[in-house]
Amino acid sequence: MYENLMKTTTDAGIRAEGLSKRFGDFQALEDLDLVVPSGSVLGLLGHNGAGKTTTIRILTTLSRPTSGTATVAGHDVVGEAGEVRKKIGVAGQSATVDGLLSGRANLEMVGRLYGMPKKQARSRADELLERLGLTDASDKLVKDYSGGMRRRLDLAATLVASPPVLFLDEPTTGLDPQSRNDLWELLREQVAEGVTLLLTTQYLEEADRLADEIVVLDHGKVAAAGSPDELKARIGGDRIDVTLADLEDAGAATGALAGFADGEVTTDSDQSMVTAPVRAGTRLVEVVRALDGAGIDVTDVHRRDATLDDVFLSITNTKKVEARS
Repeated sequence: MYENLMKTTTDAGIRAEGLSKRFGDFQALEDLDLVVPSGSVLGLLGHNGAGKTTTIRILTTLSRPTSGTATVAGHDVVGEAGEVRKKIGVAGQSATVDGLLSGRANLEMVGRLYGMPKKQARSRADELLERLGLTDASDKLVKDYSGGMRRRLDLAATLVASPPVLFLDEPTTGLDPQSRNDLWELLREQVAEGVTLLLTTQYLEEADRLADEIVVLDHGKVAAAGSPDELKARIGGDRIDVTLADLEDAGAATGALAGFADGEVTTDSDQSMVTAPVRAGTRLVEVVRALDGAGIDVTDVHRRDATLDDVFLSITNTKKVEARS
């Protein structure tokens, strides 16, 4: 089980205890414990199929757990599903806005469904359209929006009623860097005002910058949990990235780096890069000499701090090794 350091909090926007979900013989989620205090962000990470979307579907009342309990904004997700739905905003991986309505009409409709007076719904729609850079397209039909514009509108729809709990499933997929930064700023403001946010993302930089705490799921179980800094400290030390002129030299580069490595040397074929976690006291010049001595042509060698990408790769690679042993 995941033992959250803030588990004793009585001010939890999201709480789950022993949450499990089985589909026939397939265990999609197993014995998950979560506590997300109000006004904080939990980043839920994992490969496709790790259990992230299953968790969100249960917490947003779209799926019933096989066992365990969960509350959102103080309401049980099974026994008080209707109350939960009044308190949450949800953005899934695919935009759900109506393509045959304008951007403004979509947001006004959401506001009216939440019981807002017409004038208030229109004012809130205009506010969010401006904030997310959609004012110029506010009266265009959504079917004519680009993918990134539809994504921003979908996210705006989750915020119309200012819900106290937000579930965002890969919210910035398809957004350009500026739109992503704008959304991050908006989400930080929401959290500062007391909103609870559960976020899944494939962009680990996003989790690093937004999340107060992170849970890594692997095959439905918690593989690691902690703050971003705690997780990075747990896998230790610096990394050295070596960018190769020829990817065929990856094996030789791995061998050259092995003498300095404090852990597994990994290869990123897409970037033609070999990365090694290095022992304390390793000098960069020694690494360069070893690569040169092995006759390896490199275009860049640099040293850096560990990132959440390293954490994720370390955890998932360890699980793969354990599964094979």
